[in-house]
Amino acid sequence: MESHARVVIIGGGVVGCSILFHLAKFGWKDVILLERDELTSGSSWHAAGQIHTISSDPNISRLQGYTINLYKEIEETSGQSVGMHNTGGFYLASNEVWYDYLKRERSKARYMGLDQEFISVEEAARRHPLIDPKHYIAALWDPLDGDVDPSGVCYAYAKSARVHGGKYYTHTPVIETRQRKDGSWDVVTEKGTINTEHVVNAAGLWAREAGRMAGIHLPVQPMEHHYLVTEEIPEIAERMKAGERLPAGIDYEANIYFRQERNGMLLGTYEPKSTPWKVGGTPMDFGHELLPPDLDRIADRLELAFDRIPALGRAGIKNVVNGPFTFGPDGNPMIGPVPGLTNYWAAVGVMAGFCQGGGVGKCLAEWMIEGEPEIDVWAMDIARFGDFATPDWGTVKSSENYERRFVMTFPNETLPKGRRQKTTALYDRLVGRGAVMGTSFGLEHALWFANGPDDAHEAPTFDRNRSHAYVAAEVKAVREAVGMIEIANFGKHEIKGPGARAFLDRMLAGKLPKPGRVALSPVLTHNGKLYGDLTVTCLAEDHFLLLGSGAAQEMHRRWFTRHLPGEGVAYANITDSLHGVAIAGPNARKLLERVTRDDVSANALKFRDVCKTFVGGVPAILMRLSFSGELGYEIYVAPQYQLKLWEELEAAGTDLGLKPYGARALMSLRLEKGWGVWTMDFRPDYTAAESGLDAFIDWKKDFIGKAAAEAEAKSGPKAKLVTMVIETDRDVVGDEAILQDGACIGHVTSGGYAHHAGKSVALGYVPPAAADDGTALQVEINGTFCAAKVVAEPLYDAAGERMRS
Repeated sequence: MESHARVVIIGGGVVGCSILFHLAKFGWKDVILLERDELTSGSSWHAAGQIHTISSDPNISRLQGYTINLYKEIEETSGQSVGMHNTGGFYLASNEVWYDYLKRERSKARYMGLDQEFISVEEAARRHPLIDPKHYIAALWDPLDGDVDPSGVCYAYAKSARVHGGKYYTHTPVIETRQRKDGSWDVVTEKGTINTEHVVNAAGLWAREAGRMAGIHLPVQPMEHHYLVTEEIPEIAERMKAGERLPAGIDYEANIYFRQERNGMLLGTYEPKSTPWKVGGTPMDFGHELLPPDLDRIADRLELAFDRIPALGRAGIKNVVNGPFTFGPDGNPMIGPVPGLTNYWAAVGVMAGFCQGGGVGKCLAEWMIEGEPEIDVWAMDIARFGDFATPDWGTVKSSENYERRFVMTFPNETLPKGRRQKTTALYDRLVGRGAVMGTSFGLEHALWFANGPDDAHEAPTFDRNRSHAYVAAEVKAVREAVGMIEIANFGKHEIKGPGARAFLDRMLAGKLPKPGRVALSPVLTHNGKLYGDLTVTCLAEDHFLLLGSGAAQEMHRRWFTRHLPGEGVAYANITDSLHGVAIAGPNARKLLERVTRDDVSANALKFRDVCKTFVGGVPAILMRLSFSGELGYEIYVAPQYQLKLWEELEAAGTDLGLKPYGARALMSLRLEKGWGVWTMDFRPDYTAAESGLDAFIDWKKDFIGKAAAEAEAKSGPKAKLVTMVIETDRDVVGDEAILQDGACIGHVTSGGYAHHAGKSVALGYVPPAAADDGTALQVEINGTFCAAKVVAEPLYDAAGERMRS
């Protein structure tokens, strides 16, 4: 066995084999995969093998489509059959709620270029005569769906990788990983040690064990999962004589997936009560084994299945498979460079490996070779989790996600498990005031305020819900008096040292502020894609505080630490060291004057000023900023001072109309200004010019991504972010198709109801030719094509006079 390699991949399941194939195909030949047993040992060999493209995230759907289309290539390259059956498949809705869901999926497919279409229930029954159509009201058809042979796929990836120069070794368990001072890794096996530049953890059921070798604790959890295979069904056997296979299917309300298996059927389900497997760790001697079946756990699902597919109830059960596979906290994979480690990569929690494995391999290979994947993979990026995602929390959330695999999650819904993992000093105070709480990066934060704790509830829905009037009142307070919101969940990054300014000049595309001032700057990748929009505060010539998305804080930490020079610059993620409160509204200055001895008049504390001072009797960093469009201030304090700050502001604002507000009101306020937000309107799918953030670029200096940004400035962007007003009483959520003259031209990134303007608003990307003020468009909202109009100017205070007052 070799003693050196460029990459060592740990794990020979479908994900590891795909990564090996893609790295070798894309040009990295010195790549080795190590498998503790035979290829496919673990989860891959007993997978159901059903493939589909639908996912909650559009880019994951794209990658699932890529994976399915890749199977022909690896079959031809390797000479190994993947057992592909392109039967097509349908998704069945048995009530209006699931029909709405399918309409949303059809809209996403429209702008992604995926070939999905609604067919009648009668047509679905014609294509699959075993289903009873009386239970259904709608069916969405996808011609890409079908099934594959799991073992065949793994070997096709591995053999194709070998054709391209990759290597794999079976019966070679990794027993230790050690990092050297030069950043390289020693991967220790019983057959020898390989020194490698990169390590990839694709260990599947053993991802936790492999991670602990490197000192990390991955929040993934193997779960028991049942499916069964029936004896021969006469109707299927008769169709097979003519070479006709049944399509695959998913019935959401019944919580079942099904497909043909030889002359019978395969039926799987996700139990309403999950069974985590080996919480303490996966045995190293586990391999091609199954777990004892327990049909009592899925009896209710089987009853539904037999009712909806009567032939199943008449057929005998040939095999019952109960095998473990690994889930992540939100059901999506966890891939990418692990923050805090050099050259250590994760590709774990890929529970839908035969739908997603090809896309995961492609993205990880691009990331390693090119420095970034071709498309935004935030929904899979391991950096979306931080220290809060402990193994215990991972088990709780993975169990919840397993149980909700085919359960609707609505846009306004917050899930109950794993809550209060992170709270601030204000948590009990906010809940006591009637706050309905949500979570972001594990931290509880207020969404909206009801009339006390007993009133703090809402029903999950796609429509405007009971919070609508409460949010309107919060918006009114900010626009007409003064509102107060907790701002602990913003990401905060401290950069200091004699080389801090030079470092940030390279890292940030915008112009750096002088001491005491604040500026906005985009962060670009080397290919000119957005990697952040950060508020940059200069506390001193060699001391900067950067504010950004709390959800992306580990992603940004990884980016900064990756580029740190050897000396002269110190970086720290201090998100949890600075909490705070923001106040906004025409009475905000009056309120601030009552809780500080400083002169905070318009001339003394100008818009975009920052200073260290005392507010409410506690040490604070005070910034004059606004994300509401009103006169506003952000006040950051150490966590131990936050409660005192809140109490002082609350007491001082009694006669000023002070009202607490939450995230939903803030999102409504920013829509009236046409301001985008990270993870929705701004993300690595887009460029600075497309998003409009090029207005903040300092073209006179050198920065990462400048060459790509300059090239785009010359050729012009391919799309533009626009604000639209829509004629509808059901607001957008995101990912709706935008049409012009009947053709899909773009997609919505975010939106909602703008309470002060009294309009339904959406932000989205369209071709530049459709971005002019007044352009008539349509937005597809749950199957309805709603008239929309582009508005070039903000709906509120277009000149920005209020926030500069």
